Amino acid sequence: MEIRDRILEAAARVYALHGYRGATTRLIANEAGVNEVTLFRTFGSKDQLFEELARGQAQATVVPELPETPVHPERELTAWCRTVLDYLTQHRSFLRKSMSEMEERPHAAEAACRGPNCAGSVLARYVEALKAHGLAHPEGETDTAISMFMSSLFGDAMCREAMPGAFPEPAAEAPARYSRCFLRAVGVTLGAQRSSKASAA
Repeated sequence: MEIRDRILEAAARVYALHGYRGATTRLIANEAGVNEVTLFRTFGSKDQLFEELARGQAQATVVPELPETPVHPERELTAWCRTVLDYLTQHRSFLRKSMSEMEERPHAAEAACRGPNCAGSVLARYVEALKAHGLAHPEGETDTAISMFMSSLFGDAMCREAMPGAFPEPAAEAPARYSRCFLRAVGVTLGAQRSSKASAA
């Protein structure tokens, strides 16, 4: 692994634990197994290091797609929801630190939230596909439903440890429950799916 990548990965780990102010260049250099001189030669400054870290985090965020042609909405959305919730949960320390520093470093918070924002766009396209195939009500509350759905996933990932009673239990059932609520909100009949004839067309 190149020195640049080692330092970036070390910076991400240190930042997730200590935030921007606590993530000193000495801590990052020690975590990366280099000296501070190497860190500054590579990135120029701590600010430039974290700018590149934010860009890299945003570019590396991959949001799974939903089918362009829905077949079984409940099954498809639950699988998608599980993947997104797992991603948010795995990265919650980094996300928490970024959100807590939003006023001082808005660009970092915006980059950290790129994944959830992109997920909302994926959902919007999926709902339009559901409507186009007659599986969702044409006048469903799409924008509000997406906002509530993504807020639920984000809140679950960030706060379940501190507020376990506020979220579906057991946690393994949460994706299915969130998905069912969302589908009802956009006018999908639970258990609905395209007929085999329509699917083959």
